[in-house]
Amino acid sequence: MHTSMSASQWGSPTASKRALLIHGMTMSSHSWEGLAQILAAEGYFVVAPNLLGHAWRRSTDYRISTLAEDLRPYFVTDTSYDVIIGHSLAGPVTLSLLPFLPKTKETTVILLDPVLEIAEERIEMHTNRFLKEIANVRTADEHMAENHAWSRRDCVLRALGVSMCDRTVVEGIYGHNRPWSFSGLLKNIPPNVKITVLASDPTLNARCYLEHIPRDVERLNARVLTGIGHWIQYEHPDAIMDVVPLPRAKL
Repeated sequence: MHTSMSASQWGSPTASKRALLIHGMTMSSHSWEGLAQILAAEGYFVVAPNLLGHAWRRSTDYRISTLAEDLRPYFVTDTSYDVIIGHSLAGPVTLSLLPFLPKTKETTVILLDPVLEIAEERIEMHTNRFLKEIANVRTADEHMAENHAWSRRDCVLRALGVSMCDRTVVEGIYGHNRPWSFSGLLKNIPPNVKITVLASDPTLNARCYLEHIPRDVERLNARVLTGIGHWIQYEHPDAIMDVVPLPRAKL
């Protein structure tokens, strides 16, 4: 059982709105710095946990259900969120959290390029890509040269996230979740939850994250962001903020 809470926070704990931000593979809570500051400026108290396996947190069980269960302390009595945002790996983790949500609280869930399905024959390719990334951690300057839309801060935090992971985490996450099939989690959206999927442009990413998103599910919307890559929170935070419910101005 993992009870040590590890998270970053922004804004005032007494703010009228709360946001929970869940990072993706080989990242950390710090990687949300840019978006979190925008949310805090709009009146949110923002919490970003570190997933198991990340930011030096290690486990022997990396099933998606275990990663979600590890976040249960963030949903203790009377703790609720107006918006929950999950990126990439956090897509299936966030959907696994839906049963933890208060039944009477309206919650907006935003999934950024959620990885809900990976064909069995592609698991090894994904594993090797991340193992290579961990074995050869790129510098912030290298990320900047490759990603012109990112700020230097984003590049530094990207490098930091990778440096705090190791190969056992990558091997565990891909090895403990086979088959990698989580789109079924979208079939039972609670009546108080609305989900928006923001997907990167498949012409930039070589993967279409919308192909496994059902089109006929109530309270589920999905759209592709033309010209935007996988790191939506770095490249186009405004697209995320367009979906975020903002606090009402005080009269």
